Amino acid sequence: MTDPQTPPRRTPASRPQQRKQMVLRLDPAVHDALARWASDELRSANAQIEFLLRRALKEAGRLPGAAAPIARRGRPPKRPPEEPEAP
Repeated sequence: MTDPQTPPRRTPASRPQQRKQMVLRLDPAVHDALARWASDELRSANAQIEFLLRRALKEAGRLPGAAAPIARRGRPPKRPPEEPEAP
């Protein structure tokens, strides 16, 4: 029996695509310069690295067309409340 207050579970096909994680070792001076640049652009260091990598891939003609766009800055928009199903 399903509780009408419980939202439906997501199926694997409807789950958002997970972002890949990786370790990146940088020279401390490079990291400091990157962190300052990111701060000037109001980005995190991680977002700045992704921005620069995407730009380099695009300029080299190597950015895959299937690459999802960079997430917009700020808090994600609120989802509208779901309509209750008619009896």
